Amino acid sequence: MVFRQLSTILFSIITLLFTGLAAADSNSNEKPAAIKQLEAQGLRHVHEFDAPEGVRAFAGLGGDQPVAIYVLPDGSAVVGTRLNSQAQPVDEAALHELVAKPISQEQWAKLEAATWVQDGKSEAPRVIYTFTDANCPYCHLFWEAARPWVHSGKVQLRHLMVGVIRPDSAGKAAAILAADNPSEALLENENAFDGGGITPLATIPTEVATALEENRDLMMSMGFRGTPGIVVLDSEGLVQKHNGMPQAEDLDDIFKQP
Repeated sequence: MVFRQLSTILFSIITLLFTGLAAADSNSNEKPAAIKQLEAQGLRHVHEFDAPEGVRAFAGLGGDQPVAIYVLPDGSAVVGTRLNSQAQPVDEAALHELVAKPISQEQWAKLEAATWVQDGKSEAPRVIYTFTDANCPYCHLFWEAARPWVHSGKVQLRHLMVGVIRPDSAGKAAAILAADNPSEALLENENAFDGGGITPLATIPTEVATALEENRDLMMSMGFRGTPGIVVLDSEGLVQKHNGMPQAEDLDDIFKQP
């Protein structure tokens, strides 16, 4: 879906460029028609930044990707990477500050505010969010791979429980969230995973059902369509996402504090 949204936006920009549908705006303080049309089609978080004379430059979010859009004097628009005479990109800092950084901060704040289960020491410096289904074998593999890091006190996993794989997934997630000690209930499920895991609740409390629904909506909004969906911060404070069980060579980068 993310790539489909981005492709739609890019196609629209190309259409505007070659057909000349966007007319030049007489008022330079207003957004050009091309940008308004793209916003109507899903371009978000649009900010203007400095550009060469005669060109207006905008940073925005297309699907899940920062994009730079350049509106020409005739009102047509192009998207891409502007290079200097040494073929070096010149607008990456603007995209970082105007789009990538604030979007990462916004997404991280949503994760922090969500309902999650602590796995590891609260003072562990490396925080990793993971959308977890109690029946997901790849979630279990990721949990196992994290044990040395969690036990060392270097990593804390924060499991956002969802129920999406099997009919009893929601009941198992509810059994964990509704437990007196959700962290111990999560451990019970993982330790007994090969034997069927934790016993699911037959009736899910309303507040737990709401939390599961909110977690699922958050998972979808962040571009994940399955579990595990893993979210970390890189050395620049930008959100990095991993769909599914990471490859072995990627695990160190995920677990290490940047």
